[in-house]
Amino acid sequence: MSKGMSLLEILVVVAVFAILGVIVTRSVILSIGGSKKSESLVKVRENLNYSLGVIERQIRNANLISVCPNPDTKVINYQDQTGNSTSFSCLNVGTDNAYVASGTARLTSSEVTITSCSFTCTPATSVNPALVTISLEARDASASALQTSTVTSTTQIYLRNY
Repeated sequence: MSKGMSLLEILVVVAVFAILGVIVTRSVILSIGGSKKSESLVKVRENLNYSLGVIERQIRNANLISVCPNPDTKVINYQDQTGNSTSFSCLNVGTDNAYVASGTARLTSSEVTITSCSFTCTPATSVNPALVTISLEARDASASALQTSTVTSTTQIYLRNY
């Protein structure tokens, strides 16, 4: 009986290690992809929350909505608490450079693309003040198709009547 390993035994061991290497590599790649997708969602969610916070604060304290109901749902014009006319709008929706703006200032980061946007004003009644409904949908502008997903936020804001 000879001592050592045969060529067949060596090939079997190499094949087993190759299969294990492929499995481990694949699981690491999937793990990294999931991590990037989570980071992408967090970035988009933070941008939308910041934008909605600014919009909500300004509209809640506004004196009035200039045109309610508003004919263009991509823009809401209002008069702030000091009497200045200003607006919020979604610019370039449908392109890779779509964003939410306050007057002329950009609210969302250039790393986020707005895919859908709506500002809808419901006129005041004898019981309720004017209501503005905001719906924003965004995605990470820099993520690949597999690592990005869409985030949607909707809120309703009643103007304060003092």
